[in-house]
Amino acid sequence: MVSLSHVELVPRKVLFGNPVKTSPRISPDGTRLAYLAPVNDVLNVWVGSVSGDAFEPVTQDSDRGVRFYSWAADNTHILYIQDIGGNENWRLYATNLETKETRDLTPFENVQVRVIEHDKHFPNELLLGINKENPQLHDAYHLDLATGALTLVAKNPGDFSGWLADRQLKVRGATKTTADGGSELLIRDTEQGEWRKLISWSAEDSLNSGPIGFTLDGQALYLEDSRNANAGRLVKLNIDTGELTVLAEDSQYDVGNVMLHPDTYEVQAVAFNRDRTEWTVLDKSIQVDFDRIRDIHQGDFFINSRDDADATWIVMFTVDNGPVPFYIYDRKAQRATFLFDNQPALSQYTLAHTQPITFTSRDGLTIHGYLTLPVGVAPEKLPMVLHVHGGPWARDAWGYNSEVQWLANRGYVCLKVNYRGSTGYGKQFLNAGNKEWGAKMHDDLVDAVHWAIQQGIADRKRVAIYGGSYGGYAALVGATFTPDLFCCAVDIVGPSNLITLIKTIPPYWATMVAQFLHRVGNPDSEEEFLKSRSPLFKVDQIKIPMLIAQGANDPRVKQAESEQIVEAMKSKGIKYEYLLFPDEGHGFAKPENRLKFYAAAEKFLTTYLGGRYEE
Repeated sequence: MVSLSHVELVPRKVLFGNPVKTSPRISPDGTRLAYLAPVNDVLNVWVGSVSGDAFEPVTQDSDRGVRFYSWAADNTHILYIQDIGGNENWRLYATNLETKETRDLTPFENVQVRVIEHDKHFPNELLLGINKENPQLHDAYHLDLATGALTLVAKNPGDFSGWLADRQLKVRGATKTTADGGSELLIRDTEQGEWRKLISWSAEDSLNSGPIGFTLDGQALYLEDSRNANAGRLVKLNIDTGELTVLAEDSQYDVGNVMLHPDTYEVQAVAFNRDRTEWTVLDKSIQVDFDRIRDIHQGDFFINSRDDADATWIVMFTVDNGPVPFYIYDRKAQRATFLFDNQPALSQYTLAHTQPITFTSRDGLTIHGYLTLPVGVAPEKLPMVLHVHGGPWARDAWGYNSEVQWLANRGYVCLKVNYRGSTGYGKQFLNAGNKEWGAKMHDDLVDAVHWAIQQGIADRKRVAIYGGSYGGYAALVGATFTPDLFCCAVDIVGPSNLITLIKTIPPYWATMVAQFLHRVGNPDSEEEFLKSRSPLFKVDQIKIPMLIAQGANDPRVKQAESEQIVEAMKSKGIKYEYLLFPDEGHGFAKPENRLKFYAAAEKFLTTYLGGRYEE
């Protein structure tokens, strides 16, 4: 058992319960503030005066909680999306702040809504992508917020994956995935005009490239573009002449967040997510603001919200060992006022620092990751959890992570690895993961474990593998492909059979299937290959106990993905625990479900790794 008697146990409720307050947003007129906070343990939107403390809940969700919301540009409505039980069939709702009435603006069964654009210059209008005519394709609709009237403005011809509006709120751009896994950007001069191909990206460039938005005059586009470069660069493309201007680039790291001026739509700042987030300021008028904001708080900052006058910003900071603080920043006075921490109780506990690390893979790639050690314990031969991110076309970043702090607080080293195939590190690194699920992508994880053992940090007999989605798949691969390396595995909504995973991709991902076929494999022509990379067909090799958790309504990784491997383990007498959540999807939105899962996972890890447990 790891001795951490000098460090207080952080309650799971503090780590995984609802935040006290989070996601503040300033109203368009700058006079009011909205944020998310619980009502009867369900997150809802609260609104009050910026200068006062009398806030009240305005939405009335009583089930999954509001997670994604915004002010409508009319200053009168709060907009939010909600699904049922995690099925990802999002509907758009509007709550009128004067009448407190909430309207379902898209009352369609088994239909998914995506917000394409809303803009302060068109306060009563939105553009929405809705797949009500064909579940595989989103058409573009204009919404009149006052009346709720929906008007079709662009019909999907059958292969468009996304829509792009110009600054007059007209749908003039579209993206599509090509049969070989590449992508194209199409354009038209007016909403009635003919579509024409403006630019195409090969499969090698497609995940590092794509449109960001139109310029104010509609004559040019901002793009992320990795053609003729390794990493995605921020460029400006003149639509008529084809002239390309590079605005920001890094040879290794892809462009991250791009901050546009809300009136001129000029690029103001660009983030590059290196070991930590670093901003490049292009608009000198905000340089003094960024310099001032950097002095406010330790950590990496992000501008969360701006009022219409661009006089007031909401700023958030990410730190590695504490809650997320939010501030109101007055640009004229260059003064910041503290708003709140998202989970203030975290400040009562000693949390661990996270440090960026690198190591060299067996075939010579530089692999980046993040190491978090338990507080106040000599980093020698400790139990370790290899924490694998999902995606896989995503990445881990520096900053507070509730699972990481939970693991470190319970006495475990937590190692997070951006294995090949992760995004953010340029296209060579990303494409090195093609057709390498369960192979070189897993080798990077194995090499990370060996690195930690060689550093003397990890006890080779007490290493667990843990993850969700692709990370859950990696946990299953760890248990089946490299069963001697790990002493136990935790899989959250991970696919066990790549053939059934690809064949049951949700209909609204139909335009992305070519990406999966290119980067994972084709179940029609490469069945044996995909079988060889699927944990389900290597169940005989499992030697370690497993915990598997699944949402019954998961549209991405179906319940069958977990149940088929559970059934196989059961028939072979292999030790496992299985948690099925009937009211969840791809992850656990409800705090009671999160707390149930983490209690089970904590007990499981304590049994096999010897860390601490909160009764």
